[in-house]
Amino acid sequence: MEFPLACQEQLLPGADLTRKYALAVSLGYQGIELRGRGDHALAGRLPELRRARAAGVVMPTVCVEMDHFIGDFDPARSRDAVDNLRSQLSVLAELGGVGAMTPAAWGMFSRRLPPFEPPRSADDDRRVLVDALGELAGHARAEGVTVFLEPLNRYEDHMVNRLDQAVELCRAVGSPALRVAADTYHMNIEEDDPNAALRAAAPYLGHVQVSDSNRHQPGAGHLDWAALLATLDAIGYSGWLALECRLRGEPVAALRQAADALAQARPRRAAA
Repeated sequence: MEFPLACQEQLLPGADLTRKYALAVSLGYQGIELRGRGDHALAGRLPELRRARAAGVVMPTVCVEMDHFIGDFDPARSRDAVDNLRSQLSVLAELGGVGAMTPAAWGMFSRRLPPFEPPRSADDDRRVLVDALGELAGHARAEGVTVFLEPLNRYEDHMVNRLDQAVELCRAVGSPALRVAADTYHMNIEEDDPNAALRAAAPYLGHVQVSDSNRHQPGAGHLDWAALLATLDAIGYSGWLALECRLRGEPVAALRQAADALAQARPRRAAA
């Protein structure tokens, strides 16, 4: 299966999205994943984004980039994160995109670091997430797009670390507009068997972000890309692979390495 490959916009050299996209296509990518900062910054970029779309730039997804998220302990900050995601989902709908992704939280609390016990119970964590995700899924469905919940590793979030935890929240919300985003770096830390985790999450898997075991570009670490892509092929995944990583080496060369590593690992169909 041919997996369309996107590159996050901040990784691409270039003065504007049109130039970034031209470079991306020359390196083997088919789209640009946007970054969604706070204060409704993505909506503020709509004139730029409309020009880019008119010029043929493909922008399938946006990854939220804020200092607070939907699972924040502060209700006002959680509310603001939901409002920003609603706006991002509407922008992606206008751009003809697929959807927006978010973790439950990032950098807010870890059970692996002092003081080890969060100020909110696990039941209250779940209630906050189900309420926020339910609202976002309703908005996404009305806009014809999807919200993707991304598990992060145990040092970055204490609530949703594995694909099965994200799947359970998707089931609790019960909307086709809420799906799971798998990130290969976080899976490398949290999943006992990443390929088994992908197979188990298959009905809910909507987006995949790729980086290697060391958070650098694919091909710079020890992940088995052939096995991961074969699993995605076997479960019938047809969504995007989005490069979210740090670049080791000269940026253009590193981006080419990533695209080449993924292309070489892609399953090949036998001739009939």
